[in-house]
Amino acid sequence: MSTKNKQQSNANSTETLWKVLRFIGRYRLLLILSIILAAVSVVLQLYVPVLFGDAIDQVVAEHQVNFQRMWYYLSRILVMVVVSSLATWIMNIINNRMTFRTVQDIRAKAIRHIQKLPLSYLDGHSTGDIISRVIADTDILSDGLLLGFTQLFSGIVTIIGTLIFMFSKNFWITLMVIVLTPLSFFVAKFISSRSFHMFRKQSDARGRQTALIEEMIGNQKIVQAFGYEDKSSARFAEINQELKECSQKAIFYSSLTNPSTRFVNNVIYAGVALVGAFMIPGGALTVGGLSVLLSYANQYMKPFNDISSVITELQNALACATRIFALLEEEPESKDPEETISDVKGEVDIDNVSFRYVPDKKLIEDFNLHAEPGKRIAIVGPTGCGKTTFINLLMRFYDVTGGTISIDGHPINEISRHSLRSSFGMVLQETWIKNGTVRDNINIGKPDATDEEIIEAAKRSHSWEFIRRLPDKLDTMLKEDSLSQGEKQLLCITRVMLCLPPMLILDEATSSIDTRTELMVQEAFDRLMEGRTSFIVAHRLSTIRNADEILVMKDGSIIEQGSHEELMAKGGFYQNLYNLSLIHISEPTRPEP
Repeated sequence: MSTKNKQQSNANSTETLWKVLRFIGRYRLLLILSIILAAVSVVLQLYVPVLFGDAIDQVVAEHQVNFQRMWYYLSRILVMVVVSSLATWIMNIINNRMTFRTVQDIRAKAIRHIQKLPLSYLDGHSTGDIISRVIADTDILSDGLLLGFTQLFSGIVTIIGTLIFMFSKNFWITLMVIVLTPLSFFVAKFISSRSFHMFRKQSDARGRQTALIEEMIGNQKIVQAFGYEDKSSARFAEINQELKECSQKAIFYSSLTNPSTRFVNNVIYAGVALVGAFMIPGGALTVGGLSVLLSYANQYMKPFNDISSVITELQNALACATRIFALLEEEPESKDPEETISDVKGEVDIDNVSFRYVPDKKLIEDFNLHAEPGKRIAIVGPTGCGKTTFINLLMRFYDVTGGTISIDGHPINEISRHSLRSSFGMVLQETWIKNGTVRDNINIGKPDATDEEIIEAAKRSHSWEFIRRLPDKLDTMLKEDSLSQGEKQLLCITRVMLCLPPMLILDEATSSIDTRTELMVQEAFDRLMEGRTSFIVAHRLSTIRNADEILVMKDGSIIEQGSHEELMAKGGFYQNLYNLSLIHISEPTRPEP
């Protein structure tokens, strides 16, 4: 790894650590209590060797042992061990609570932030990778923090306390230990700076792997229908190989830390034993004193071994935290105004609107439209002409790059998104069913709706016919694959029927419904659209024939405008679409009752 990359990895690791500490700072009282308990536990443990040394010194010579004094020291050792263990147990409970609350806060903030991100971010990142950041990466962060807290607090107090006790026993031996200590730091830092970079690559590869798995499993029918299994497996194998290589290198580098620091610490331990042995004959040190110093030397070095042993987890956790914070620091949607609109009549004005997904590639230019309240506006045109983009702009999923869109004279960028979107009822070609009951899936827009209102809306949208056949009717639990595509679409239509919003957006709303059901649903839509401004994106005559006005779009602009009869009489682009069957128009025949 180059010097520049190493410096960048170190900077990223330190910056990420400070970000994590800011979240932990919310629980500073728990943090302080944990540090105090760590200090109590460690100080008591460190005092035990002193008592052992005093007990050993009660053996004066053969048959000259002060048993009374020895049992006094041993009883004190027992009490201190019990109290120290209790303090450690409580500290671990506090660390658990602090860690999981911190990760809970990070995950909750991530979910809230995702809901505020512009649609462009979600369109530009795979769902699987985002899921991996919110779930897998936060879990790894949790494990790293828990292990880090447990070792860090006790380790720091142990190092400081051990040095104090060692100085009280022998200055020169303690000084020797301090001089040799930086060797452990240099070894650990040298290795950890390389392992963080590899753990970062490992985390990125894991996110791409999750995205591929989600993509393949979610579209397994397409994969099998087009014989894509081998290529899919090859793509997975490639990412899996990359993940394996990153993981192996990360674990290899990090696994060097513990044996390397142990070697340095064993050298220090041997030095203490050797120097101390030479001091005993001259009376500068007793046998009990040497045993105390050896015990302290071992305890002093143990935190370095413990900390080095968790560097793998800590580096992995920081690498995952970097990905989480990258998500949290993405720019959210522009600030939402506080102004709201009420008693919406449905007058829509679009004035010289332009929009581009990519700055150098125009999509919609000089788009103008005036829709009177209660009018039905159909939007047709070839694929990619901007029909769905227009709907996204109308709902403010994207902000226009030029011009204005107004509702009842209020520019939509000056009113809150919630107020704007609650004024529309939206039925899209893509259906969405959440895990929950049928009732939960219908009353999304009106949580306080009664069962009578839900059933009435279901009857108007003709979804009650299949709902009443379900095992628990409205209380039936649904999953994504519980219903057919047509039944899902009917439930989505029922949501709008329940809310009765002042404006409607129907984007291929009946595309997944059979012809007979479509005729019945269209009747319900006709009743629903009465007095409501409606925008209908469709290719079927059954959904646009009765429109008050049809907008024909091409290359992001309106090229023709008028009723079906007027456009057919013009003999222009609309008529060509009809003749080429890009829009299939035929007079529906109603089934006999």
